[in-house]
Amino acid sequence: MTLLVYGAYGYTGALVSRAAVDRGTDPILAGRDGDALRELGRDLRCSVREFDLSIPEAVTETVRDVDAVLNCAGPFASTAAPLVDACVETGTDYLDVTGEFRVFEALAARDAEATAADVTLLPGVGFDVVPTDCVAAALLDRLPDATALALGFDADGDVSRGTARTAVRGLGETVVARRGGALVSLPTDERERRIDFGRGERPAAAVPWGDLVTAAHTTGVGDVTVYAALPPRVARLRRLARPVGPLLRTRPVRWLLDRVVAARVEGPTAAERAANRAFVWGEARTDAGEVAVERLRTPDPYDLTVEASLAAAERVLAGDAPSGFTTPAGAFGSSFVDVVDGVTWLDR
Repeated sequence: MTLLVYGAYGYTGALVSRAAVDRGTDPILAGRDGDALRELGRDLRCSVREFDLSIPEAVTETVRDVDAVLNCAGPFASTAAPLVDACVETGTDYLDVTGEFRVFEALAARDAEATAADVTLLPGVGFDVVPTDCVAAALLDRLPDATALALGFDADGDVSRGTARTAVRGLGETVVARRGGALVSLPTDERERRIDFGRGERPAAAVPWGDLVTAAHTTGVGDVTVYAALPPRVARLRRLARPVGPLLRTRPVRWLLDRVVAARVEGPTAAERAANRAFVWGEARTDAGEVAVERLRTPDPYDLTVEASLAAAERVLAGDAPSGFTTPAGAFGSSFVDVVDGVTWLDR
């Protein structure tokens, strides 16, 4: 069974590719930067395929003879659609590590098409959204009548260039949540709250995380809100940035910030990742007032992404995932996150 890793030379893609080789897998390394691909291919002794996603015929022919594609190249708003087009046409399973809720929406809309082609569409097999999706599923097991879910995370450490560029694209966007099954603008008084993610209460802000789509799909719950912890410095910057929100939505400002990120952001070192932790929290409520809480402590988000994405790819290649659009917990259950060493459920 053959796995192609697209964006193999990026920060996350390189971590995934190296770990795949360490596990005895022989992935095909792919992307559009031929020089970077060949350098990594020589280092890992893997075959490489250089292709540009702007040429549909080239993408289709390149994935035709592989069994699954693991897309590690963000922003996924740009990379997911052309790869999924090719995968559906060729009967190739698709996975990625996106956290972009609009990408999840777009792939969920292709469920019937993928099912008819006997293709698995499994986005979000990294820190976005494996731990939160598993927490959501575990909460529904405890409260089957839940009508509202709140999920959140509190993570140490820096981000990679791809993650930062995705964040730049989202600057100034309306804060959304799921209400009654639909994505809506979140009222101002619901955008911040204090949450104990697992190491004491911290201020948190609502974010447009992928769980707005995946948690609803996994659990069937119609009200979903996602929060991220706010370190004090970030909280101050948020307050200062509010008056210039409209400016952040302009194309020239986003272009400039994207160029800065591309030039300066690298991602955490191995030593930094080893010292980092993340905490994931979830709360389910019923109309009768019942409440359940689950919390996880995990390794560094990038290390979790490596382990979870490869575990998901192995299961997909083994035929253990359903056809059509699915989610990590939807495909593999609430315990899937336990495949990652160092994950601890704090409320059990």
